[in-house]
Amino acid sequence: VFRGDYAVSFLGLAVAKTSFQTTIKDGRFSISGSASSTGLAEIFDPTSGSIRANGRFSGKATRPDAYQVDYVMGKKAKSTRVTFSGGNVAKTVNQPPLRKKPNWVPVTKANLNAVMDPISASLIRAESLGEVCGRTVKVYDGEMRADLQLGPGSTQPINMAGYKGEAITCTAKFVPVAGYRAGHRSIEYLKNRARITIMFAPLGETGIYAPIRATVSTQIGPITVQARRFEAL
Repeated sequence: VFRGDYAVSFLGLAVAKTSFQTTIKDGRFSISGSASSTGLAEIFDPTSGSIRANGRFSGKATRPDAYQVDYVMGKKAKSTRVTFSGGNVAKTVNQPPLRKKPNWVPVTKANLNAVMDPISASLIRAESLGEVCGRTVKVYDGEMRADLQLGPGSTQPINMAGYKGEAITCTAKFVPVAGYRAGHRSIEYLKNRARITIMFAPLGETGIYAPIRATVSTQIGPITVQARRFEAL
C-alpha cells in the first residue's frame, strides 16, 4: 500500500491539494483519492471530490476495470462512471448528461479501444526507471479522448518525505483525439505550444512507477502538481 499527498499550484499560488492511496497485490491495483480546493480557489469557487479506479496489470500494460469520480464545484455536483472490458471502454455514465457543444469532435467506438482512465494511466509498469518514458499513453476521462506521448527522459536523485532515490522526468506531448471542441484556443495551445513534463518514481519493488511531479504550461500561466509525501504504508 502506497500513499501520495500532492499540492497543486497555479502561477506559484496554491489552489488545491490531493491525496491518493494505491494498493498493488497479485497483479491487481486499486486507487482511491480525494481532492479539495485551497487558498484563493477556495474563496472564489470551492471544490471537493473523490476518485477511484481499479484494474490489473497484463504484461507491461495497465488494464482498468472501473473508474469513478464525484465532485462538487460551488453548488454544482457532477459524477462520471466508466467501466471497461477487455481493455476497452464498455460503458460511460455522466451525471448530469453532457451537453452538445458546437464544433464538437465526437468520440467513436474505435477511439475507446485499448485506453485507460486518467488515474490508471498514471501507473506505468516498466523493467527499470529508464524504460518509463518513450511510450504513448491513451487516456479517456468520460468525455475527452487524448494521447499523452512521453518523450525521452532524464534521471535525478530525489529526497522528499517518504522517498529518497532516483526519479525520471519525461517530456510529454498532448494530442487530442476526440471529445473536444475543434479549434478551441486552450486545446490548440496544449496541442501545439504547451511544455509538459512528468516526473516518475518507483512504488517500492513492485515494478510500477507513479508521478511525483508534473508541470503544464497554459495560456495564462504554469500549473504544477508536486508530491509533498510519497511513501509505502
